[in-house]
Order: sequence, then structure tokens, then C-alpha cells
Amino acid sequence: MKKIAQKSLNYLKALTAETISHAGSGHTGASLGASSILFALFKDHYKFDVSDTDFLNRDRFVLSAGHASALYYSLLAMFGFEVTIEDLKNFRKYGSITSGHPEFRLINAVETTTGPLGEGVANAVGMAMAESIMEEKFNAIGFPIINNYTYCFAGDGDLMEGVAQEACSLAGTYNLKRLIILYDSNDVTMDGSINLSNRENMAKKFKAMGFKVINVPNGNNLTDCSNAIAKAKRSQKPTLIIFHTTIGIGTNKEGTSAVHGYAMSNEELQEYKKKLDAKESFFIPNDVREYCMESTINGKLYHDKWNQELAVYGTTHPELYKKLLAFFDNKRIDYEKIAEDEKFASLSMREINEIVLNDIAEKLQFVIGGTGDVAPSSKAYIHGGGDFVAGNKRGRNIHFGIREHAMAAICNGISLYEDFLPFDSTFLSFSNYMLPALRLRAMMGLPVLDIFTHDSVIIGEDGPTHQPIEQLGMLRSIPNLNVFRPCDANELLAAYKFYLTERKPLSLVLAKQKIQNTGLTSIKSALLGGYVLKPAKKQADIVLMASGSEVPLALNVAAELEKTFDVSVVSMPCFDLFEQQSPAYKDKVLQPNAKLHVAIEASNDAIWYKYLSPSDLRIELNDYMGSGKGEDLYQKAGFSTKQILKQINKKLKVR
Repeated sequence: MKKIAQKSLNYLKALTAETISHAGSGHTGASLGASSILFALFKDHYKFDVSDTDFLNRDRFVLSAGHASALYYSLLAMFGFEVTIEDLKNFRKYGSITSGHPEFRLINAVETTTGPLGEGVANAVGMAMAESIMEEKFNAIGFPIINNYTYCFAGDGDLMEGVAQEACSLAGTYNLKRLIILYDSNDVTMDGSINLSNRENMAKKFKAMGFKVINVPNGNNLTDCSNAIAKAKRSQKPTLIIFHTTIGIGTNKEGTSAVHGYAMSNEELQEYKKKLDAKESFFIPNDVREYCMESTINGKLYHDKWNQELAVYGTTHPELYKKLLAFFDNKRIDYEKIAEDEKFASLSMREINEIVLNDIAEKLQFVIGGTGDVAPSSKAYIHGGGDFVAGNKRGRNIHFGIREHAMAAICNGISLYEDFLPFDSTFLSFSNYMLPALRLRAMMGLPVLDIFTHDSVIIGEDGPTHQPIEQLGMLRSIPNLNVFRPCDANELLAAYKFYLTERKPLSLVLAKQKIQNTGLTSIKSALLGGYVLKPAKKQADIVLMASGSEVPLALNVAAELEKTFDVSVVSMPCFDLFEQQSPAYKDKVLQPNAKLHVAIEASNDAIWYKYLSPSDLRIELNDYMGSGKGEDLYQKAGFSTKQILKQINKKLKVR
């Protein structure tokens, strides 16, 4: 090893340790233990351009073990990214770009938000999947225009998580050969030795999943680390490199769980830096910076060369080049024209969505996605789009299998790779499996579409395990996740218009059963989130509010009440959008002076109480039902015109 390489590694360790010590908190263990792995990656292999961190064919790097963020930030500072020494001094402070765990685009180089272990692994699989799609669509003989690697740094904890195992199983199934997982195997977790909780043979497990496995006995040796990554890049399979490292190497707590989340005292730090011969405070020597910047300059030259090759590609393969440039173009969608089509009559919401999804996918080739093995039932499938398989990466339908958590996290990764609009789909009751990935999606504002079907107790015979009650409230409680529960085609089209215009996370919640067409909705009104569907003749005595499949029920109730009262019916497809409206508009819709407000929805979502007084009425579902015919269960739960009228009359008499 060159002396300058060892010196650079030593200063990286010193800078990392001081960053954590100065903050008074952080994760010294993994940050020091993995320093050789990541320095080898950045110095010898990782293709990046600090002047253009969105460069299409850049390598993607995911720090799935996000607690090693101090190491990551120190590398970014040493290799010329936007992170400064001052930023390192502000590590973990409010308002700093160097947050406790990496956050998407808080620093331009950070490809995804990580912290919850395993999520980054699945994101990386999604990125590798997206790369393989682009590679197969646009590469030509002699012109590997898309050929970037996706590197994922993961620890023992990452690979214990189910989401990582689900995603890696898919990576092997689909032979994502440009995925390289850098596994920091230090055999220690926060609780102690890994043997307390996990004794499986990771090498055999990953080989069984279709990975090439490379073993590095000394993962703290810089040369060995670099050679292993070079070998992985030659593989025709996804690769797991197992680096056997010492957690917290060089500290007085090395090799123990005590160093996991430890910040050294100033005295300990000075002693540690003395061993490294790196005594200065927050310092990068000129020769070290120059050594690191060689790779930074090479990254810029690589980008320039790619641009030149792209120009030649444009001359020799004009049609492919034209398709590449146009691939992520937005085509105009005429939502009103789609709405005028009578093919929506007498269909369920999932069937209506099947038509709309395919209309849009035909125009927008970057719409891709799949289901958790429920495509025949959720109807979320692009007809004529082909299936994404190992031998056909052009396929637009991804078979995730029964892996809902990985499905959601992989779709996040596909979205993060470039401007794909991925969708995932399962039954609403199974959205619970996806929560961690949905939460991170909302944090990052990723334009990924959920298609949740079988949205109420009407699912029937499958019983309480499949009957969603709490899921609507759960989804609506996630900040920045827009939830649409449409009652008909117009409201569904409004949801798609919002999604394709705003490019924000969206969850569609769709009924399994056929829906009565009200003939009263409009796309424009639904985009307000909540609106008066059927106005009162003058001043409403009673305001009925509902969403989705309960909207026709509310209209039926209103028809009976109108014999005695002046009634207004409000449809609330999206609370998130409704809350963005002015107070005056909301008052116009909700009519606060009405005698009684009634909210009707087959869920236990408490959000409705925001619009109800203690004397108002909520028709809701608060317990799991048994197995039986959907309509019977619906009525047994109190969702019938007769039963709701009875409750309303009881309320009015009390008043």
C-alpha cells in the first residue's frame, strides 16, 4: 500500500472520530470499522461528478447502515463534495446538512434517506432494477450508455431485517448484476455478539439466492477491500462482498458492543489520533486532499467522456438516442376525455383503475410497477407491457411476490434512480407490511403510487384478517402522504391528475365491489379534496359527509331525509387536499351552522372528528367482523340507509 493511501485512511478515521466526539453522539463503531471499505470504494471505484450529482450514468451509493453517517460525511468532505469542515463540526445539530442519518438531497450526493435498517438495501435493489431497465432499452453494441453500478453499504443489522432479505431474494431472481452489497461483517450488534440473535451462514444464504459471494478475511485492509470490489465488478451476478472487520478499530473499546453508539471523550480522541499520527483538529492535509481529488478529477473526466460517447451514439443510433431523450417526457393526459368514456359504467373502482392506469401507461413509458402477487385481483397490471424477468428487463410489470415491504422499498429505489413513476399494489389490509417504506417515501416526497384495493369490510368471506378497519387512519396519519379514496371515475381521475402534475406520494384506496355512479362528481371539484356533491336547497339542516363507497350510501340517506330536512352531501376523497383550502372554502363546504353533521365511512379513522362537534354523529366501524357475505357484514356493521336514518333521528330527538 502507498504511504499516502495509509495516511489518507488515517486522516479519514481521525476526521470521522472527531466529528462524532465533537457532536457528543454518533456511531463510532461502524464508522471506524468500515473506513477501509468505503475509502477503497471512493478512491478506486465509485464513479461520480461533484459538479453534477444528477449525472444519469453515475454510480449510485446507498449507505443502508445509515448510522455510519459520520464516515460518509467525512468522505464527502475529503473528495470535494459540498460538505465542509464546518458542516462536520455541526454534525447532528438542528438545521445542519450533516444530520444524524443521511437525508435525501439534504446533501446533493445523498441518494436516499436511510436509518431504519434494511430499507437502504431494498432501495439499492430498486436502483439496480431501474438501471437494468435503462440498460436493456437503450444500450447498443459498442455503446454501453447505461452501465452504472449500485453500491450498497450494509451491516449485520441490515441483513437481519426482513425487508433486506425479501429484496435480495428478488435481486438474485432477476440477476441484477450491477448490484454490489458491501457487507460490514463485524459480528457485533448493540446488544452484544451477533451469535445472541443470528447464527446463519450468510455466504451460503446469498449463494442460494443467486448472488456471487466474495469473502474478505481482513476487511480493515485497504488493498484487500479494493481488490474485492474490482472482482465484484467483473461478476455476471449480483454480488455480496463479506468484509470481516473489527468494530471501532483502534479505540480502547474495539471489537465490543460498547463502541457501537459511543462518542470518545476529548482525552480518548487525542490518544486515538496520536496512534494515527493525525494530531490536528478537523484537518485534511494538502497531500491527502490532492490524493483524494485525483479520483474526483477522474470522475469528472469519466462524465465528460460519457457525454462524448453519448454524442457519437446520437449520430450512429439516432432512433435509440431520440427514444432515450424522450423517455421521461411528460405527455399530455386528457383526463376529461377519459372520463367521457362510458366504459366505466357498472364497474368496481379497481376495474375503473385498471382502465385508467393502462390509458396513462400507454402514454407514459416510465410508468412501471407491480403487485404483491395480487394482480388478478387488484387489477394493477399494464396490459401489453410484458413481465420484468431475468431475461426481459424491458417488462413493465414487476412480480414482487409475497413481499409487500420490499415491494414498497424497491419502488422507492426505482423512483430515486431517475424520473420513473413506479406503482405498487396489494389489498388495503396488507398496507401494514409497507409502513416503514411508506414513511420514508413521504419524508423524501417520492412520486410513487400505491394502489390499495379491497378497501372495506365488504371483502367479506376472507374474514377479519383481510378486512381493513384501521388502515385508512394509519395512511392518512403519515405526513406528506396523499391518500385518495375516490367514489367514482371522476374522483379517481382527479387523483391521477394530482399525482402526475404534483409528482408527490399518493395512495389510492379502492373498492372491490361495483360502485353506483352518482353522476354528480367532477375532476375539478375532487381536486379540492372535499366538495359539496349535492347542495341543500337553501341552508342545510343536515350535512352528510362520506368518502369512497360510502358516498352513494350517503346520497341514499339524503334522499330519505329530504322529505323532512334540507340536506347537503359532501364527498371527501382526499383530506390532505381539503386541508390546503382556505377557511372560507371549508366553511362553505361543511356549513358549520347546520343542525347536524354526519360522517359516514367504514373505518375507525378519527380524522372525521376534526369536522364534528360532540353532538354530531360518526357512522364508523370500530371492531373486526367475522367471515360472511360482504353486503351482510356491511349492514351488520350499521352501513345501511335504514340503520343510519335511525341513528340520525335518535340524535335529532336528543337535541
